[in-house]
Amino acid sequence: MEISPEQSSARVASGSSFYAAMRILPPAQREGMFEIYAFCRAVDDIADDGDDTSANRMARLAVWRRDLADLYDGRAAPSLANLARVVKQFGLKHEDFLAVIEGMEMDACGPIVAPDLSTLDLYCDRVASAVGRLSVKVFGMPEQEGIDLSYHLGRALQLTNILRDIDEDAGIARVYLPRETLADAGIVNVTPEAVAAADLDRACAPLVAQAREHYARARAIMARHPRRVVVAPAVMAKAYGAILDKLIARGFAVPRERVRVPRWRLILMLLRQMIL
Repeated sequence: MEISPEQSSARVASGSSFYAAMRILPPAQREGMFEIYAFCRAVDDIADDGDDTSANRMARLAVWRRDLADLYDGRAAPSLANLARVVKQFGLKHEDFLAVIEGMEMDACGPIVAPDLSTLDLYCDRVASAVGRLSVKVFGMPEQEGIDLSYHLGRALQLTNILRDIDEDAGIARVYLPRETLADAGIVNVTPEAVAAADLDRACAPLVAQAREHYARARAIMARHPRRVVVAPAVMAKAYGAILDKLIARGFAVPRERVRVPRWRLILMLLRQMIL
């Protein structure tokens, strides 16, 4: 879903589970997050477009690369004028936008099936932590603290997504569980179908432990900063932490019932973060 002048970033962001958290930010920060979200949604939709060929998806992502290069050269397309303003206002780095695109290219160039641990970590950095590095600049966090929070919270959120979406991902021929933990669980000849049919408690346990550690590190960083600076990432940590807790309680044996956190609970978490 490419951004167009007729489709504002706010309208795109309204479909996010965390729209309420973005809405309560001060106006400049709110608009900044809307623009970042709209960009991420646009490139993610390209990578996930199952009706298009891999070559076409890669070509569409290449257009985004070119448009970003023009934007950073001071020649932003009219449809990206608001994004260009946000980039300048908050000092957003070109390399972080490119990292997000590189993560989408990992999905677009062919389905990921049981990456090794280092490839999985690189994927998490590109599709999640890079988004965090853009976002913390909007929130106004100090440089290194923002980078550290992005590292830990981005990986925590993405690992939670992977653990939640095992069967949905297998349905589109993707397996994000790493080959090392699958092998340790006795799953060597990895196919999406084999993973969907397997009991995965042992294979998922290392990712659960990693996610928990990243959440703990992220919370420790956020505790050092004013509530108003970290309200949005704190809500995301609470919401996805709740999903991880539900996944742990459910387990990873088949059948795996879908785990969700209702929107009303997200709003309640937001309100508690604001007033407690």
